[in-house]
Amino acid sequence: MRKFIFSLAIIVSVISCKRDDYPDLNYKQEMRNFVIGISEYSRTIKTDFIIIPQNGIELVTINGEETGSLANSYLSAIDGNGQEDLFYGYDNDDQATSTEDNTYLRTFLDKTKNSGHTILVTDYCSTFSKMANSYTQNNTSGYVSFAANHRELDNIPGYPSPIYGVNNSIITSLSQIKNFLYLINPQNYTSKTDFINAVTSTNYDLLIMDLYFNETTEFTTGEITQLKNKANGGKRLVISYMSIGEAEDYRYYWQSGWKPGKPSWLDDENPDWAGNFKVRYWEPEWQKIIFGNDDSYTKKILNAGFDGVYLDIIDAFEYFE
Repeated sequence: MRKFIFSLAIIVSVISCKRDDYPDLNYKQEMRNFVIGISEYSRTIKTDFIIIPQNGIELVTINGEETGSLANSYLSAIDGNGQEDLFYGYDNDDQATSTEDNTYLRTFLDKTKNSGHTILVTDYCSTFSKMANSYTQNNTSGYVSFAANHRELDNIPGYPSPIYGVNNSIITSLSQIKNFLYLINPQNYTSKTDFINAVTSTNYDLLIMDLYFNETTEFTTGEITQLKNKANGGKRLVISYMSIGEAEDYRYYWQSGWKPGKPSWLDDENPDWAGNFKVRYWEPEWQKIIFGNDDSYTKKILNAGFDGVYLDIIDAFEYFE
């Protein structure tokens, strides 16, 4: 028991230090500014580049409250919002999200939807009846959804078949999509060719994937062009995942010797995801890794021919608050 109390005291002390280090920072606004910067930089290169932040939906109001006024500069910088666990998976996979949590999230989601944005919901459920219910409830709410039966996002679900909202349209904008596939972990595919063949055998309107195959090799412009083909002759959008609220030790930018506090913007490791480290995302050194120059992560995504970017760990402000 004494060990536990001692450890807890250390944790409280560390949290207090984090707050005391930056007493005047508005962590929500700093994240908004970060996303706006990525958007402005990207659109100077590709004017119709799509920006979709995932989670952290409270950023759509200025004070982060359900009754707050809209953060219009932020909303103008993005094209949609991604939300995980809306109907299933908030507490446990394949378990319905509580009405209270669902209602809270939908209050913010509807604010941004009513501003003209597309809402992409990823529910984590594997029972067929729950997957079907997820698609139905999201569609009724005016959201586009994906029922992921693996939290790892490493497979193409076999259910439903055909996929929900299947069509043979040539998709040229986010507002046109009826469905999407979230497949950022290609570990079950033996090669790029295997991955490309699997995706092009489907008819999803939008693919969210990683820039890298198995963390090391970038997909080329030609390969991204192939991935835009639906099996039925239609065309899809292809969006790249990018984490901006955490640094990942398997990414190209990671340097030997990095650890929390070195560099100064690198914070603690995420206890739930080994190798992922919180970052002080408002620091220029971290933002330079993400956007603004030819060596940045965003520029690599643009160079590869992606239609946009799916920004993760947007809710990193909660860690610092």
